[in-house]
Amino acid sequence: MTSIVDVSGKPLKADKTLLSEDIAKAYTTSVRNPRPASVASTLNPLRLAGLLRSVVDGNNPEDYMTLAEEMEERDLHYAAQLRTRKLAVAAIAPTVVAASEDKADVEMAERVRAIMDDDQIPELLFDLLDGLGKGLSVVQILWDTKQTPWKPQDYKWVDPRYLRQDNETLQEILLISDDAPSGAPLDPYKFMVHKPRSKSGSVWRNGLARLVAVMYMLKSFTVRDWWAFAEVFGIPVRVGKYGPNASTEDISTPVNAIGRIASDAGAVIPESMKLELIETAKGNGGNTLFENMARWCDEQTSKAVLGQTMTADNGSSQSQANVHNDVRMDIAEWDARQLQSCINEYLVKPYIILNWGPQEHYPKVRIQLPQPEDLKMLVDSITPLIDRGFKVSASSVREKFGLPEPDENEEVLMPTSAILAQTMPAAMNRQRPGLAINRVSKTAEAEMNDLTDEAMSDWEEVAEDFMNPIIELANASDSYETFLEKLPELQETLGADVFVEQMAQYMFQMRGYGDAKDV
Repeated sequence: MTSIVDVSGKPLKADKTLLSEDIAKAYTTSVRNPRPASVASTLNPLRLAGLLRSVVDGNNPEDYMTLAEEMEERDLHYAAQLRTRKLAVAAIAPTVVAASEDKADVEMAERVRAIMDDDQIPELLFDLLDGLGKGLSVVQILWDTKQTPWKPQDYKWVDPRYLRQDNETLQEILLISDDAPSGAPLDPYKFMVHKPRSKSGSVWRNGLARLVAVMYMLKSFTVRDWWAFAEVFGIPVRVGKYGPNASTEDISTPVNAIGRIASDAGAVIPESMKLELIETAKGNGGNTLFENMARWCDEQTSKAVLGQTMTADNGSSQSQANVHNDVRMDIAEWDARQLQSCINEYLVKPYIILNWGPQEHYPKVRIQLPQPEDLKMLVDSITPLIDRGFKVSASSVREKFGLPEPDENEEVLMPTSAILAQTMPAAMNRQRPGLAINRVSKTAEAEMNDLTDEAMSDWEEVAEDFMNPIIELANASDSYETFLEKLPELQETLGADVFVEQMAQYMFQMRGYGDAKDV
């Protein structure tokens, strides 16, 4: 393997055995006991104040880490909100960017990309984001040193209860063990340390659990009192009545009956005795008071964890450009940037240094949040521009919507206007000339005039059959009286069948046109 140097440039020898072993494992017989004592069960204002003070002073961070763990286990709302914030970043597949376009840098990026494609990476990201609640998270890398290049074969989350501060600066992170009960520095290239920063200052004061601890305590008091209130005012009072001459044995009968009704919902008593169930008052709105207090605590927790309450509690929605998976976009991007910096510093660099030595530039892991976009607004904005001749790339629009390019023989959707513009095949007996697809639409009055003109043209063609004999009779008659005398005789020989058929067709067309327009 290539020689390794520390931050000061001094040679650093890599221990193959140390890199491949689990050196942070917990044992019931060691100082790293996997059976933690409960803190949340006995939490009160005095103890919480001392607990928060002790972790800053460096005296006892274990109790604080235990409380942070129990808060995630006991408070459903806090657990859900914190998990939402973690998954908003942990669910994103990381990408790798080469340091440059040089062949060596591209090959190095491919090697890093290979380890970032491992199945353990999603769990690694989630474990590192455990630092959001506790202020820091440490993950142990188990290297496979049996073959070259050395690669991470697994990642082990380190219980933060085993972490301590150094006595001088209270900043360096130490790991306790049987050999070093007060803690020893973390071995280089062996541990990944994620310190998500939500505020400036000590890492031990940065955890969300510290921010939410007071709300957790107040809510636990509220829920406890709420249940006590429900036990008093939510159950009817059971009253047994007996006569003035009842004996001690008679009195014990309704007493036993009251007890049986409470558990078995049934009892047997003499007919002369009575049992009454008296509904209690509603507590003058006490149930609403407790509910409002608990809800207020949940809202403050949502503000601390997600940065907003609109999508978290009351079902409203912020602008899509401001929220990513219920987390404020700026907070999610900040978490992603800090997480990728941790991976680059504690995984990418050690992997390259252990195998190929220090480099001038290293590949970068990137965790890019998808930028939310209001696609409906996009369509509403570009449609008028396209109608006015503005050129828009079809591939760019498909990319926005995540739609692939259709195949050549694949059926595609068409706009409604294009479907209406397609001409239907003309009827076999239709004499009207075809219409252009891009014709200008006419008004209803203009179309009716066209139909009338067409009918009149047809009438002129068939009128000669019965008009010409009449004209010939008029020309042959020497007087008007003679014409009138011969007209009835001529009328018997005239036929108007063709004319009647033309009129019927015209009326049918007009009726059909009117029905179509009414629809």
